[in-house]
Amino acid sequence: MRGTRLSGTFTPSPQASQLSTAPHFNASSTPLTARLSSSTGLPTLPDTDPNGNPRALALRFHYHPSNPHKHTDIIAHSTPYFPSRTGENLLAFFQALIASADSRAGKPSAINKFLGENPAAMAFVQASKPTPSSLGKEAFYSVSAFVLKSASGKETNVRYRILPALGQDHLDADEVKAKADDFLFAAIPHELPITYKLVVQVAREGDQTDDATVRWPEDREIMELGTVVLDKVVEDNQEEQRKIIFDPVPRVEGIEASADPLFDVRATAYLISGRERRAAGGLSPKELRSEKAVEVAKEAPH
Repeated sequence: MRGTRLSGTFTPSPQASQLSTAPHFNASSTPLTARLSSSTGLPTLPDTDPNGNPRALALRFHYHPSNPHKHTDIIAHSTPYFPSRTGENLLAFFQALIASADSRAGKPSAINKFLGENPAAMAFVQASKPTPSSLGKEAFYSVSAFVLKSASGKETNVRYRILPALGQDHLDADEVKAKADDFLFAAIPHELPITYKLVVQVAREGDQTDDATVRWPEDREIMELGTVVLDKVVEDNQEEQRKIIFDPVPRVEGIEASADPLFDVRATAYLISGRERRAAGGLSPKELRSEKAVEVAKEAPH
């Protein structure tokens, strides 16, 4: 996948500690690892290709810097919802895409049939996905809901948003055509520091928290959790990207996954993908096993 890995710092807002006991919401600041990337999984995809949208931003909060295995992640992309509610439906979506590559002219494609039967997937496919003028001027959304738990035991259902401090800015088709193939990622070192606001959209009673295809109304309260500042491109970037495996499940005190069935599906898929990336980078099977899925899946909460 085309991307860049960066480091930086998260500084929480005063109200973050009121919503959650999570350590990064209660410390003065927390070191970050981040990855900005494009869709498709193709590392040579030009930045001008619309198939690179939605773009993605993953954040890792190193809340215990002396122990690299203690962290929690947020994975977000630039479209505020998802095409499928379950792993089974998502697999069917991808299978329909693959089958459609072999469809004969004049024969209804598998993907058209699937989209006709799945309005949520159709809505995602048809949603506007403009190319940003800069990855520092794009907004990102964690499509699944989370539960923040306060010291008093109060639970708040939320969805994260990562909003650019410079505001959003997108290009039209002609502007994109005029850009160089690497205009987004080549610009990152020259745009540092890149600053985002981490906020949450707060659910009201009755809002669905187990379906990533359903958006909550825009009149829901927005609360600021803090500021993300990315100020350095990580050395040996391609190798470091190969190693990291981001985890959609929070696995930290004060934050829980909602009942959204995509959490476990995505965690497993990212783990498999990450192991394959590491193997492609020259790690032996023994080394892969010894890392015990360091960043993911089967660990107990930290």
